[in-house]
Amino acid sequence: MTEAPHPQASRNGAVALAVICVAQLMVILDATVVNVALPRIRHDLDFSLDNLTWVITAYSLTFGGLLLFGGRTGDLFGRRRMFMIGVGLFAGASLVGGFANSEAMLIIARAFQGAGGAIAAPTALALLATTFTEPAARSRAFGVFAAMGASGGALGLLLGGVLTDYASWRWALFINAPIGAIVLLLTPRVLDESQGSGKKLDLPGALTVTAGMSTLVYGLTKAATDGWGSTTTIVTLVIAAALLVAFVIIELGSTHALMPFRIFADRNRTGTYLIMLFLAAALFTTFYFLAQYQQNVHGWSPFRTGLGFLPMPATIMVMSLVVVRRLIPKIGIRPFLIAGPAFAIVAMIAMSRLDASSSYWTFLGSLLLLGLGMGCSFVPLTMTAVNGVAPHETGLASALLNTGQQIGGAIGLAAFGTVFAHAAADRAAELGARAGSSAGRADVFVTGQQHAFQAAIVVTVLALISSLALVRVNKVAPPTPAAAPAMAE
Repeated sequence: MTEAPHPQASRNGAVALAVICVAQLMVILDATVVNVALPRIRHDLDFSLDNLTWVITAYSLTFGGLLLFGGRTGDLFGRRRMFMIGVGLFAGASLVGGFANSEAMLIIARAFQGAGGAIAAPTALALLATTFTEPAARSRAFGVFAAMGASGGALGLLLGGVLTDYASWRWALFINAPIGAIVLLLTPRVLDESQGSGKKLDLPGALTVTAGMSTLVYGLTKAATDGWGSTTTIVTLVIAAALLVAFVIIELGSTHALMPFRIFADRNRTGTYLIMLFLAAALFTTFYFLAQYQQNVHGWSPFRTGLGFLPMPATIMVMSLVVVRRLIPKIGIRPFLIAGPAFAIVAMIAMSRLDASSSYWTFLGSLLLLGLGMGCSFVPLTMTAVNGVAPHETGLASALLNTGQQIGGAIGLAAFGTVFAHAAADRAAELGARAGSSAGRADVFVTGQQHAFQAAIVVTVLALISSLALVRVNKVAPPTPAAAPAMAE
C-alpha cells in the first residue's frame, strides 16, 4: 500500500523530528535512569534485596515482550494513533511510579512504563521512516534519532544521578509526565496519521509471541540472579522456547501474519538485527557494571558517576550527527558497520583491564572507544533496518530492531552477570576473611567485572563477523511511490 507524502510534516520538519526523538529518548532513558537510584529506592520503600532487581526487570520484561505486538499495531491501526497511546501510557505510568509508596506499586508502574515504551518506540521509528522521504532530510533525521537511541542509556545514568542527589529518585519518574504531555500536544499538529493496512490483528500470533518474549526475558533475568542451572531458569527458558516455536508455526499458517517471515529474506536487514543484538549485549553490560564500578570501587556519588559517563553520549552524538551522517552519502554504510564493531572490540578489551587502581582517564578512554563504536553503528543500523520495506511494514521492521536491542541487552546481562558472579565468588573464596574488608570487596568486584568484560569481547567479535558475512548494502534510499507497491507484492 502506497502512502501519500506528508506535506504538513514537511512544513514542520524540525518540530516533527523533535517530537519523535524526544519520545524515543524518554523511553530509552528509563531503561537506566533508576539504576543509580536503586540504593535510595531500597531505603525509602523498604525493598527486599531480591525484589529490588524488579525495578529494572519489570520495565525490560514488558518492553521486550510487547515490542513486536506494539510495532505491528501501528501498521494495522495507524502509527500516529498508536504512538500517542504508547506515549500516554508511558507518561501516566511514570506519574504513578513517582507517587509509589510500596514495592508492588512501583514494580507495577514500571511494567506499564515498559508496555507504553513497547508501543511508542517502534511506531516512533516507523513515523520517522515515512515522514522524512527526501534523502538529505531522511539522513539528518535518522542521525538524530540514532544518536538519541544510542546515547540514551548513558544520559539516563547522568539524569538519574542528578535527580537522586539533588532532588529525589521520584523525579526520575515525575519528569516524564510533563514531557509526555508536550509530546501528546504537538503530535497531532506536526505528524499526519498513516492509513492502516486494513488487515486483522493476528491475535494467536500476538499472544504467543508476547508470552514467549516476556518469558524469555524473565528466564534470562533469572539466569543472571539464580544461575543457568537453576530449575526456575531451565523451566522458564523451555516454556519460552515452546511458545516461540508455536508462534513460528502459527505465522507460517496465517493469512494475516503478525510477522511475515519474508522480512528476513533481505540479508542486509537480517545482518543489522544480529549486529544490534550483539552490540546491545555489550552496551547494556557496560552501563550495568561500570556504574557500579565507580561507586563501589572508587566511592563516587550517583551524580559524579553519571557525569563521568557524559563523554560517551557526547561522542556518540558527534559521530552520529556530524561524522557518520555526512560521510554516508560519500562512502556508504558498510564501512561504518565494520568500523563500529571493531571499535567495540577494542573497548571491551580496554574495559576488561580496569582495576582498583585505574585512573578516570583510563576509564574515560574505554568509554570513548565504545562511544566511537556505537556512533559508527547506530545510524547505519537504523537506516538499513527500514530500507526497502513496504510502507505498511515499517512498524514491524523497526520493532524487530528494537527487539534485537532489548533481547541483546537481556542476554548480555544474564550471561555476563553469571560470569561475574562465578568469578567474584571464586575470588572471595581465595581471599577468605580479607574479602570482607573495603579493599577486599573492591578486589572481588573488579575480578568479577574483568571476567565479564573478557566474555563480552566474544559478542563484539560476533557483531563484526555478522557485518562482514551478511551486510552487502552500501547506500540506502527511501522507496519511490511507484516502487512501493512492487515491494509490497
